[in-house]
Amino acid sequence: MTIKTIAILSPGDMGHGVGKALGENGFDVITCLTGRSDRTRALAEEGGIRDVPDLGDLAAQADLVLSILVPSQAAATARAFADAASAVGASAVYADCNAVSPQTAREIDATITGAGSRFIDGGIIGGSPARGAVPRFYCSGPHSSLMAELDGKGIAVRDIGGGVGRASGIKMCYASFTKGTSALLVAMLTAAESLGLSDELASELAFSQAETLNRARASVPRLPSNAGRWIGEMEEIAATFEASGVTPHLHQGAAEMFRLLTSTPFADESPETVDRSRTMADTISVVAEHLPARTEIGD
Repeated sequence: MTIKTIAILSPGDMGHGVGKALGENGFDVITCLTGRSDRTRALAEEGGIRDVPDLGDLAAQADLVLSILVPSQAAATARAFADAASAVGASAVYADCNAVSPQTAREIDATITGAGSRFIDGGIIGGSPARGAVPRFYCSGPHSSLMAELDGKGIAVRDIGGGVGRASGIKMCYASFTKGTSALLVAMLTAAESLGLSDELASELAFSQAETLNRARASVPRLPSNAGRWIGEMEEIAATFEASGVTPHLHQGAAEMFRLLTSTPFADESPETVDRSRTMADTISVVAEHLPARTEIGD
């Protein structure tokens, strides 16, 4: 199979960067912006991604679809694509590259194959090409070899073979640490702020965990802009762990921390509009104000 036209659903932070990189490597990159936000439209334009009128046109034109979405939208988008592809008699290969559990990946597989298309289970690790990164696209399932044509074209393809769910599984395990520890940092710092111990904790971290403190100072102010997208990812990780016999509670708690961040005014920011002058301390002070009622120490 020769891949000429690649559809990106949807050109958000990662999607537009991937689309731009693939376009610069000779692929015709398309999307459907119907119902999408002004931000997504601007990112698609920045990425040089061609808009088509509807999902039926997208399905008819694309050789390969890369679904790169908020995890909570992955299954619904697959159903919408499957309906559109069936209606126009199209059979594009559909790669779900979202941060979803192996169970969800298998559900999406059934949706796509039921519509007569081929499915690839995918998982993205790494930053967006828009910021100079080369993300790794892990893939699995019976049609995973079809992704090989994209390797070295702004992304790195890692075909790990085996059945649907393996690529999603490695993404879940990896993100359980990277994003899970971001939630843990926020929890630690917010608890210290609530207890009136922020300065003392920062002093101890500077002495014994300087790298952790530096990471927190750099990352925490940006987290609210991503928190809304990461709640669903933490829930998918919790489901993955539970199905594997591992406690889901760590990442259910991480989802709650990201949900707390979405209750702050900073959640209205996008990754492009984050206030770069806001410090970690500024951020945590406001987050602590949005905590539910608590019991005072000694009560």
